[in-house]
Amino acid sequence: MKVGVIGGGAAGLMAAYAASLKDEVTLFEKNEKLGKKIYITGKGRCNVTNDCEPEEFIKNVVSNPKFLIGAVYSFPPRNLMELVSSNGVPLKTERGNRVFPVSDKASDITGCFETLLKKNGVNILLGTEVSSVITENGRATGVKTVDREFIFDKIIICTGGLSYPLTGSTGDGYRFAGIAGHSVVAPAPALVGINLKGGDHVALQGLSLKNAGISIFSGNKKIFSDFGEMLFTHFGVSGPVILSASSRINRAEVRGMKLSIDLKPALNEETLDARILRDFDAYKNKDFSNALFDLLPRAMIPVVIGRSGIDPSKKINEVTAKERKTLLHILKDIEFEIDSLRPVEEGIITAGGVSVKEINPKTMESKLVKGLYFAGEVLDVDALTGGFNLHIAFATGYAAGIAG
Repeated sequence: MKVGVIGGGAAGLMAAYAASLKDEVTLFEKNEKLGKKIYITGKGRCNVTNDCEPEEFIKNVVSNPKFLIGAVYSFPPRNLMELVSSNGVPLKTERGNRVFPVSDKASDITGCFETLLKKNGVNILLGTEVSSVITENGRATGVKTVDREFIFDKIIICTGGLSYPLTGSTGDGYRFAGIAGHSVVAPAPALVGINLKGGDHVALQGLSLKNAGISIFSGNKKIFSDFGEMLFTHFGVSGPVILSASSRINRAEVRGMKLSIDLKPALNEETLDARILRDFDAYKNKDFSNALFDLLPRAMIPVVIGRSGIDPSKKINEVTAKERKTLLHILKDIEFEIDSLRPVEEGIITAGGVSVKEINPKTMESKLVKGLYFAGEVLDVDALTGGFNLHIAFATGYAAGIAG
């Protein structure tokens, strides 16, 4: 059987490898090299997967987790780790079960697959952009490039989403899918920073909070909460816990939502109040503005003082119990109004994509067009950070490659 794979990212590399175990494969990549987006994953280190059981893996999938059950159980993280490590790339597992090459080089992962493809005789066409997918009588039969037409028995679309367009993710797969009759769920940014209203975040720019509790409210309804690291930026907030939050709220109207930050999540109100009283006792003759250095990062102090309404020159021994309670409340619940998410081009991944209702979850084959398959980020599937999204690409690519 002749198989054409469109896109040489994680899903395409795996799909081409899996198909090459039994079929004749041609891989089309419009960039000058394979795996261009892989090179920037995990800050260039490539968080290749998450070393967890399939059941735990599915819990970290945000969009359409049930659709991915078959693919993840058929090709779990351990299978990928074995494939990569047995082909010359030793791996290591870090915090949160994140798996990286021991070398910390993403290029080793791409190189591993490139070697496998060449060993299996895959025809790799770099700098070759597919302009259209040919379908006849409800079946995919080939692809067209600028100057050639290729005939195939099976075509696997692995073109990614819209994130990081300089890597080649420019929405080609959505266009191919739409022409073939597929529904495309509107793409949205996922794992992306959050724009905030007001100016306090600008004053806090560059401040990293290692252990912050965050909650997001729509009206009075809490729609997300988590604990972890975050960063204030010129536009608002970013960092791991914020990226996760963005993927939980990106299907809703985010403008007007509230971000609440607990600056002391390890302390309940009673314990925190006792801590404040100890600090106040130690600094009882100091101005309020000079009594918070043990309690808060330096950059946060003016913002908290401003929110409290307490005169910064007021002596600590003159601060009332009511004012102390106001301070405590701010430390446990400092609020910012959300304006929007950062653009989809800045997202680590793209939410939305080809509707999985029209895809066979076992094989990744279209239910509308025989011989047409989709894998990776082009599908309406996405997950939290930690290697899950890259593994989704590998698992769906594997399913598509071995099918048929």
